[in-house]
Amino acid sequence: MTKSAYHHGDLRAVLLTAAAEQIAAEGVDGLSLRALAQRAGVSHAAPAHHFGNRQGLLTELAIAGFDLLADELHSAAGDFREVAVAYIRFARNHPGHFDIMYRHDLLRADDERLAAARLRSGTELRSGTAEPGSTAQSRRAVQLAAWSLVHGFATLWREGALVGSQLGGDDPEELARRMVGTVRFEPEPR
Repeated sequence: MTKSAYHHGDLRAVLLTAAAEQIAAEGVDGLSLRALAQRAGVSHAAPAHHFGNRQGLLTELAIAGFDLLADELHSAAGDFREVAVAYIRFARNHPGHFDIMYRHDLLRADDERLAAARLRSGTELRSGTAEPGSTAQSRRAVQLAAWSLVHGFATLWREGALVGSQLGGDDPEELARRMVGTVRFEPEPR
């Protein structure tokens, strides 16, 4: 977008979209507010006006990502297999968000909106792992295992580790469905 092309609208959303696109294409390390302003075709001061600094921008992007993830997971209606595929679909469809959402070193850890967005998406993710009759400790272990499974798969796919692997495939959602179809979460005996 050139400077002459941007006249009206939601500059904040434009900057967040441009940041997500740049992170997806080039990684987070190359992102700067100045480069982002140039990419969006606005003055170099515009991103700082909206986000304060790079950490503020990345925090806003992470909040948006957690909100998008929560919506995606909510649509899976609490079934672990569908929640798992929704998580992986989110990572594929929103790689710029996914790449920074869990990078605590880059985000404002004390941001209440970030904490709330994380909690909402985590609640949706855990909804797919409810096991009647299990202990709280057992539920937490199952939830951690489920999150590790889907996040690990999404990260392997995002980083290209499955390309050319005997374990990989062309369709990550189908591969994910087959993978989570093999998982059986058994509650601990009381």
